[in-house]
Amino acid sequence: MSHPLIDRLHGELQYTEVSLANHDQFIAEPGMNVLFFPGDPDTVKDATDVAVVLPELVKAFDGQLRPGVVTDVFGDGKMLKRQYGFSEYPSLVFVRSGEYVGTITRIQDWGEYLDQISNLFVAAPRRSPGFSIPVVTA
Repeated sequence: MSHPLIDRLHGELQYTEVSLANHDQFIAEPGMNVLFFPGDPDTVKDATDVAVVLPELVKAFDGQLRPGVVTDVFGDGKMLKRQYGFSEYPSLVFVRSGEYVGTITRIQDWGEYLDQISNLFVAAPRRSPGFSIPVVTA
């Protein structure tokens, strides 16, 4: 489940390929870390569109975005998707210095990306909306 446009991100552009093994280290780096979850490019219509837009966003924000790519959809990617609680691919998950700040799903208009990401740079960290089970005390 690979595609040349997604392979280009971790091949030619050397974006970190993120898995469970290196996830915590990746998101803990100072600054704004963005995890790209493309999903399966054979079935996710916008996956390759976001793969093309992501390098342009990195340029537009003058290198302030540190991108990583989660290419394993069914193994590690499934676990990480649950952690961040988004329901649609492709998704860009933003984690500033180890703290979750938000997610942008699907393809967006350029101006919407710029506005939303600018807002995430100043947003307060929050708990990711990941899968959780409510705790009930007796």
